[in-house]
Amino acid sequence: MSELNAPDASPAPSGHDATPGFRPAAVAAVPLKTIGESIGVAVPGASGAVPVTGISLNSRAVQPGDLYVALPGATRHGADFVSQAVEAGAAAVLTDDAGARMLALSNDITVPVLLAGEPRSLVGRLSALIYRSRPDDAAAPALYGVTGTNGKTTTTYFINALLQALGQKTGLIGTIEILAGGEPIPSLLTTPESTDVHALLALMRERGLDAASMEVSSHAVSFHRVDGIVFDVAGFSNLTQDHLDLHGSMAEYFRTKARLFTAERARTAVVAVDDEWGVKLAASADIPVTTLSTDPATDADGGTADWTVTGQTPRGLGTDFTLQHRGGTGLRVHTGLPGSFNVANAALATVMVLAGGHDAAAVQAALDARDPFTVAVPGRMQLVCTAPASVVDFAHNPDALARALEAVRSPEPGSKVIIVFGATGQRDQGKRPAMGAIAARLADTVIVSDDDPHDEDAAAIRAGVLAGALEAKDREGLDCTVEEVFPRDAAIRRAVELAGPGDTILVAGRGHEVWQEVKGVNLALDDRVELRSALTARGFTVLQDQRIES
Repeated sequence: MSELNAPDASPAPSGHDATPGFRPAAVAAVPLKTIGESIGVAVPGASGAVPVTGISLNSRAVQPGDLYVALPGATRHGADFVSQAVEAGAAAVLTDDAGARMLALSNDITVPVLLAGEPRSLVGRLSALIYRSRPDDAAAPALYGVTGTNGKTTTTYFINALLQALGQKTGLIGTIEILAGGEPIPSLLTTPESTDVHALLALMRERGLDAASMEVSSHAVSFHRVDGIVFDVAGFSNLTQDHLDLHGSMAEYFRTKARLFTAERARTAVVAVDDEWGVKLAASADIPVTTLSTDPATDADGGTADWTVTGQTPRGLGTDFTLQHRGGTGLRVHTGLPGSFNVANAALATVMVLAGGHDAAAVQAALDARDPFTVAVPGRMQLVCTAPASVVDFAHNPDALARALEAVRSPEPGSKVIIVFGATGQRDQGKRPAMGAIAARLADTVIVSDDDPHDEDAAAIRAGVLAGALEAKDREGLDCTVEEVFPRDAAIRRAVELAGPGDTILVAGRGHEVWQEVKGVNLALDDRVELRSALTARGFTVLQDQRIES
């Protein structure tokens, strides 16, 4: 992580940029003069010959030959760390006016300093130049980018699994982990900083990967993390309330997402048109668009989608369905993951791979032979126990929470749904009562606990969620029980204490995360571990811990 306070960072004890595995083994040096020319900044005299072999926003992660980009942060300016960067081997510094004024007071800066008005907006372009991540004169992995409020992680895993079933050597960049042809690297951001993204794409190219899928968050677009990248296929899943603490309104949230669907950032697109935002995006994008209707009942697109999901039939926990093209082509698809949203994720992944140039017959053969959409995605509808059915999911906004609760409801008479969840601190406060009300309507027992409070008072966060749940319970005459239990591990134990073998426990909000941030301190907390422990203590048989198929 850079020295900026990244709004969508997952709390963890260390940052991405410290991981050497992010960079290619060989980087041809770029003269500082070339770097200056690319951004319209003059490089004086002999400094133009200084060789640059990397770029970093984090002084602690600087390697010899790096351009260190000193940016303003939430509490400190990156210029405060230039001495450390130079000691680590930085070959030059790029900063803004404020940083330059700070450096002018120092007498120990022995490397060239370049000045730009908005250096953050230049980092992606410079990273692409230095690492040659997507060169015009050489082959590079086909790149699939997925954006939307919900479904990004699972869809990228589905794309990854389908491409592997087609015989491709693949990479993955997302919320859970990063795969670049070597050992998995735990992830801290949905989309890493642009310095890391370009280094990873160069590493994938160096290792001969055929394709890569990437989650693209709205934060990534807003904070220039995908600058300098042109996706071969960009996919849109949906847009529901989230991140309004950053964007302010749904309209601005949409405009940010829509910036991905331009010729500057993508060659072609697949857009799910299940809501007004998808229909609007498909109409406004200035690149070729393939439309997908995953829920024809909404009729948001007026029945004009290129591909439509039809014939959904339950099979086990998952669903069989048909992807029907308006030209007559049909594909038989199965996902082993529960919920209609995973049908949508599987459909989007399939159509994106088709849009990437893969033949429909080959895709059908891969779907039949490898069942790629039954891949285990950690913390995404992850089943921990079958009796009681115990699920951990990342649902952390109103729409995702409703879909998860609907998906886990058993048809068996007398079966109860018990949910443990909370809300994240220092984020959109409007979600809190809405999520509480949804839980009260769709669960039998609502246990409100802590998510990641960050620097906000945990009790105040719980109070916001509880208010929504209790108001809905009273106003709508709901027959549910609402409890407040904290800390979170105690809330999980309480849920297990209340559950019988035929009931369902949903622990929602944190998914795969293994740290809980409280007042700047990272506490070890994994919902899956706590749920397994509580179930085992009560004598229930838990499933073996599933690792990601990657």
